[in-house]
Amino acid sequence: MNQQNQRVQMTPLGYRQLVDELEQLEKTSLPEAIERLSKARDFGDLSENAEYHSAKEALSAMEGRVEELKDILTRVTVVDVQKAGLDSVGLGSVVHIEVNGSVHEFTIVGEWEADPAAKKISHESPLGKALLGKKVGDSVEVEAPSGTISYAIKDVK
Repeated sequence: MNQQNQRVQMTPLGYRQLVDELEQLEKTSLPEAIERLSKARDFGDLSENAEYHSAKEALSAMEGRVEELKDILTRVTVVDVQKAGLDSVGLGSVVHIEVNGSVHEFTIVGEWEADPAAKKISHESPLGKALLGKKVGDSVEVEAPSGTISYAIKDVK
């Protein structure tokens, strides 16, 4: 199955954030970028106009992001986190895991929502895959570049 037809799982929050981003791009950012490009055209010779080339690149990047968001949103399956239950790890679960004597909290999210800095890990990541379906008290081992790491599940919300 190619990427264009592949379903994308997402939490309701992640879906809402993508919809909001698309709306903001289409209603505010794109018109502003088009206006910037139009003004830059007036600065003179386009071959030596750095502002024009910068504005054109910015507009192109935004248009690409709009197309990407539209594609993703047509393939989204929003997961009902309430139905996932609290007894085992699933998409939308907040998991407390112990590793090397310290406890860390992670939220399991769809791949387009993943943000490791915010402790949101994809259900497609090695740790995310290992945690799916596990319950409090279970342990999982994940291969990392530094070797095998063992995680103990302390709590699932």
